[in-house]
Order: sequence, then C-alpha cells, then structure tokens
Amino acid sequence: MHVVLAPDKFKGSLSAADVARHLTAGLRRAVPGVTVVTVPVADGGDGTLDAACAAGFRAVPVVATGPTGAPVHTTYAERGGEAVVELAAVSGLAQLPDGQPDALGASSAGTGELIAAALDAGCRRIVLGVGGSACTDGGAGMLGALGAVLRDVDGRVLPPGGGALSRVASLDLAGLHPGLASAEVVLASDVDNPLTGPRGAAAVFGPQKGATPGQVAILDAGLRRWAEVVAAHTGRDRSGEPGAGAAGGVGFAALALLGAQPRPGIDLVLELAGFDDALRGADLVVTGEGSLDEQTLRGKAPVGVAAAAAAAGVPVVAVAGRTTLSSEILADHDIHGVYSLTDLEPDPDRCIADAGRLLERVGQVLASEWVLAKEGA
Repeated sequence: MHVVLAPDKFKGSLSAADVARHLTAGLRRAVPGVTVVTVPVADGGDGTLDAACAAGFRAVPVVATGPTGAPVHTTYAERGGEAVVELAAVSGLAQLPDGQPDALGASSAGTGELIAAALDAGCRRIVLGVGGSACTDGGAGMLGALGAVLRDVDGRVLPPGGGALSRVASLDLAGLHPGLASAEVVLASDVDNPLTGPRGAAAVFGPQKGATPGQVAILDAGLRRWAEVVAAHTGRDRSGEPGAGAAGGVGFAALALLGAQPRPGIDLVLELAGFDDALRGADLVVTGEGSLDEQTLRGKAPVGVAAAAAAAGVPVVAVAGRTTLSSEILADHDIHGVYSLTDLEPDPDRCIADAGRLLERVGQVLASEWVLAKEGA
C-alpha cells in the first residue's frame, strides 16, 4: 500500500510538515510496512515557504522591513534560479510587533526587499505567494522597495501604508529594479477578490488587520485613487481583476506593474513539489487543513490536491480539525471521506492543543479503514 500525505497546515496548531509527520506515525503504528510519501502543501499564503523547502528549495536568509518598519529576520527559497517569496514571512500578521495591527500604516515594503534580494542573487523567476498580509497598501510599499516612487500633488514622497494612498498623485517607475525587465513573476494566490468595493481588499480583509469601519472607508478610497493613478500610467485598469485584492492589494501591484501571471496558489505549490511524480503508484492520497468549510471550496489546498489526485485516478480523503461541509459536497470535490479531530475531542481548545496526538489516532483509523481493508481484500 502506497499512501501520499499532502496536507496543508492546521493554522494556529501545526505546520503542514508536522501534520504529515503525526499522520505517518499513526499509519505506521498500525501498519509498520506501509509506504508513505509526504508532500506538505500550501495555497500561496503562510506555509508556502515551508512547502518549497520541503520540495528541495534552499532557504536564503534576509533581514527585511516588517509591516510596521521594524526589521524582520526572514528568508526566501531558491532552487536553480527560481525564487519563492512568501509575503506572510515578512509583511504578514505574524510579523507585527507584539501582534499590534497598524491598519493605516502597515506596509508591504519587506516583500519588495525580498524580491530585490532574489533578483540581486540572479533569480529570474519569482513566485510571489500572497496571503496573511498585515497591510492594505495596494502593494505600494513593495513597489517602493523595488525602486518606484509615489508622490502627492506637491511632489512629496508618500509615507508608508494604505492610509496615505488617497493623496497619491503621480507614480515614477524610472528607478524600478533592472532585474525585473528580464524576470518572470508569478502571483500565487487563493483569493479572487477585486481591489476595491464591497468585495475588495479593504472591505473584506481590512477588519482582520485591525481596521475600524471608518478606516476601511479610508483604505478603500485610497485604493481607488491608487488604481486611477496606475491606470493613467499604464493605460489599463486592472483593479477589477480576480486576485487584485489579494494581500491588501499587493496582487494588484504585481499584476498591473510587475507583469505577474496569476496562478492558483495550490496548483503552483503542487507543481513546485513534484506532486505528479509522488502520485505514481499511489493507492490513497490524504489531504486536509485545520478547518474544512465553505472557504475551502474557493481554491484552498485540499480541493486542489483532490482535483490533481482525481485526475490521476487516485482516491482522496481529508483530515481536518473540524469540518462544516457535508459528505455530498466533499464528494463533489473528489474528497471521499473526512476525519475530523473534533469527532475525537469535542473541546476546541483541547483539540488544538493536542492536535498531534489526535492526528496519530486518525492515522491509525486510516490504516484500518483504507490500508488493512485493501490488503485484506
């Protein structure tokens, strides 16, 4: 029996690699000889860097600017001239000092610094994984770190953060990093939101970053003004495109000004990880994430894994901390069974704290219901 484990992280509890490790322990406790291949995955947000390193990329350390200006010791991943830059690792919510948000002032500058570092090192393909950002600055900070200059009507350079974008009057790209001219940029995201409006970056994601209703209005107005300036500069308005609202508008800047090609984050991670090779000879794929819910169906990792496995004719089951999806809905997305930790431990706090042990118990159940059952047949 050949089992492929391709889980995403259990957010706030375990990394994808840890999820796979505990499942492996449970499987092998029940069936010592089972063949297990682990392919930790992510959907473009936090965990993308770990997935790349698990797939053979090397971590390159960089000190960059965090979302509120404090230095952050972070990394990008590199292999053969291809770099994976994870926005969450430098401009994400987890990088906020003491966890204190700055809805109007947080910047994506550090993400631009990581891209610049990769370009300086000779990388000519940049995979930009976005998600989990602390900023709503339309990618202005990222562009500034790459050499762009945003000014107000009086010619003054704009300060960091989305709160200043309503004053932007001009954009100067003359100093943009020369490496971008010959580099391919790929935008990896699971978000299809536009830049502005009721489904835009500020309205949907701003409150998660500490924005009050009044600040959401300020941010949305700033993003609209920023989109107008960019459209005047490029001759094309891309603010309404799916993914423009990703990472507080970093998706918009990447699409409109870096020439980025959008890809579903999970599809790109599976490609980087060589998932098709891992599927050869597989009898079962196990995927999962902390919560299987309606958001899962909007391009999250488990659905992407299941689609790829189904195309190869390999059955898929999922593990999760909890699930709100019916078996019928999951089956419609090629997931033919789900094992929730809350079925073993109803208390959510204990479920999170003891997720590793519970996953090992799930691994033993999987071994009984899938491995031993097939071998017995």
